[in-house]
Amino acid sequence: MNSMKIRRTAITVAAAALLPFTLAACSDSSDTKAAPTAAAGDQAKTGERSPSDDSMTGDQPFGAACAGVPKEGAGSFDGMAKDPVATAASNNPALSTLVAAVKQAGLVDTLNNAKDITVFAPTNDAFAKIPKADLDKVLADKEQLTKILTYHVVGQKLTPKQLENGSFETLQKGMVTTKGSGEAYKVNATSNVVCGNVKTANANVYIVDTVLMPK
Repeated sequence: MNSMKIRRTAITVAAAALLPFTLAACSDSSDTKAAPTAAAGDQAKTGERSPSDDSMTGDQPFGAACAGVPKEGAGSFDGMAKDPVATAASNNPALSTLVAAVKQAGLVDTLNNAKDITVFAPTNDAFAKIPKADLDKVLADKEQLTKILTYHVVGQKLTPKQLENGSFETLQKGMVTTKGSGEAYKVNATSNVVCGNVKTANANVYIVDTVLMPK
């Protein structure tokens, strides 16, 4: 009889001793399964939005004519960013008439040495809208040509946000106005920005489809 009581007592003690280990094992198993689920959830959240995604928005060239900019070399966006604005423009085939006019007016050094400016740069097609006789007359008149060209330059770097509803003094001392949003902007209500937010070493460039005339 006594031996049976002793045996029962031993079994009870053994069971009590094993119970915590059993519960701990169950708990560890549950935690192990839960951890990968939480990690997977964190990865999913990370995939939804990353800092690199945010940094790629809002500071890139935009506009239909940007497709015509060379992909490589000095005339590419990366190449233009390394040179001052007059030099950078000389490497863009679509701006050859503007570059010739800048040279004719003796403004290459003025533009290249300026600090933090914005240039509204008319394309070759923009100059082609001007009757040839009138354009030749302007190109032959250095004083008038200088007024027109410096009217396209603002003495600060303008962001697209500033162009939404802006009015800015130019180097010619006249005023230009801008309106728009997204990727659609007009200068003086007549000239469209066809490739905007182009960076050079010392300027932000907005390529436009119409030559601006001082008022």
